[in-house]
Amino acid sequence: MDLSIIVVNYKSVVKTLSCVQSVLAANLENISYEVIVVDNNSRDGLEKTIKDKFPQVIFISSSTNLGMGGGNNLGIKASASNFSLVLNPDTLVDRETIQVLYKYIIKNETVGIVGPKLLNPDKSLQYSCAHFPTFFTPILRRTFLGWFAKDHIDWFLMKRVEHDTIKEVDWLMGSCLMIRKSDWALFDKRFFMYFEDIDLCRRSWHNDYSVVYNPEATIIHDHQRDSAKQVWFVAPFFKRVAREHIKSWLKYFWKWKYLNNKKIK
Repeated sequence: MDLSIIVVNYKSVVKTLSCVQSVLAANLENISYEVIVVDNNSRDGLEKTIKDKFPQVIFISSSTNLGMGGGNNLGIKASASNFSLVLNPDTLVDRETIQVLYKYIIKNETVGIVGPKLLNPDKSLQYSCAHFPTFFTPILRRTFLGWFAKDHIDWFLMKRVEHDTIKEVDWLMGSCLMIRKSDWALFDKRFFMYFEDIDLCRRSWHNDYSVVYNPEATIIHDHQRDSAKQVWFVAPFFKRVAREHIKSWLKYFWKWKYLNNKKIK
């Protein structure tokens, strides 16, 4: 088996089905592959729908909601290949995306993670590669202080960097990552949601594997940023995703004891 393609669902039946359909419609010629859908205890009837519409898809049901990283780990551990492509359910892969990413990673043995250019539904660029954050980056992005720190936020999101060439980057948004299977290449279960992708990319660098942004591959990502939908000082009281974002931010910096933007390789 060459490649395992993993989609984690949590109460996103319509988007998950669309994502899987885009995968099965992609050019996978000369790649032996499996598609694994992991359900995070959604109880939304997805299992029956998957078995009816896509009987070739492997379905794994978790008895609890493990979060995005934990759900992907369930799929990665059950996979039968040396490479995993993890996809958020709110993504649609272009026809050649998987081929481009797979050919790149197998030809470059020092690459641990490679990801595509992400596009919004209107085909505009979505900033999906970034520098490692400083401790204050999330605060600047979420509060009025960001008005006075535009240069820092632009630096973090690599807004002044050209996005049409292949390049090594600090980290990639976890919406679409092709990962080389290794003992380090599982998501840290301490991060229920958010920062699990930053942490994984840091561990890739830490284990002497590079992280590469490859815009020759593209996907559509219908990114909602649920944790940022309410005013910053209100959201933690009403939105679990906002609370999880704050918890993951603190856990990440506690884990790495890391207050600057240098890479650990």
